[in-house]
Amino acid sequence: MEAPRHDTRGIVDPAALLNRVRFRRHEPAEPLRRYVEWYWLIDWDLPAPYASHIVPHPAVNLTFQWDEDEGPPYAEVTGVALGLYTRKLTGRGRVCGAKFRPGGFRPYVPEAPVSRWTGRALPAQEVFAQATGDAAHAIVTPAEDAARVAALDAFLLALPCTPDPQADLAMDLVRHIRADRTVRRVGDFAEEQGLSVRAMQRLFSTYIGVSPKWCILRYRIHEALDLAGTRTDVDWATLASELGYADQAHLVRDFTATVGVPPTAYAADAADGRSGGTGSTGSTGSTGSTGSTGD
Repeated sequence: MEAPRHDTRGIVDPAALLNRVRFRRHEPAEPLRRYVEWYWLIDWDLPAPYASHIVPHPAVNLTFQWDEDEGPPYAEVTGVALGLYTRKLTGRGRVCGAKFRPGGFRPYVPEAPVSRWTGRALPAQEVFAQATGDAAHAIVTPAEDAARVAALDAFLLALPCTPDPQADLAMDLVRHIRADRTVRRVGDFAEEQGLSVRAMQRLFSTYIGVSPKWCILRYRIHEALDLAGTRTDVDWATLASELGYADQAHLVRDFTATVGVPPTAYAADAADGRSGGTGSTGSTGSTGSTGSTGD
């Protein structure tokens, strides 16, 4: 399995976020890596509120959170967010999250399709009885990363997990979509994988929580977002073609609908931030906990 990536793909205006928080990723214990992609830790101590924006991956997150000015630690399960995910950070706080691989959550909750959690953030105790306030306190309060990671390992290793070849297939299919730009049409991809379109759609609903078409489009937007945030010389017409769009207008439409601003405006704002300007990138979206920031 891949080690944690160091990119910020999916984070809108990552420089602004990383200037305000301490963000780290760590590998889980080896037995967990089949289904858990990485742990992500965030700590903040802010003089003024800040809204972070995320274009989420097709992944479920289990988070243990502590907003120190608001109450004791708590745990949440966050399903795949369909739109832009926004979280307002205030005061002091921290999050310890486990990002499951797309398809990797179902073996821990085999009685329900992952689509049940799509678009939802709910108390983790509704999914895992073990996710008590005491468990959240033990995971999120240690000062050192190593202690938090060890506590996350202990919690997840204690959960029942039912190996499932269909989960492995789902993970492989999403990994293929993420890595291969030539995957553009669900029908062609299903045929290439020896599946009917309907069978692939059922597999994704049950194990990923969203459709294969949604995954293809989301990874396209991730790539466009990453390029817009790091380069000023993007040829959008060429990129649209490379990503499988009919034309540049379709890419601009999807980018704007997801991020809230056109890609050229986002790129200009990101360039302003890199050159020392204040930057204003940040779109409106659903607000909630930090459950998707691990993307």
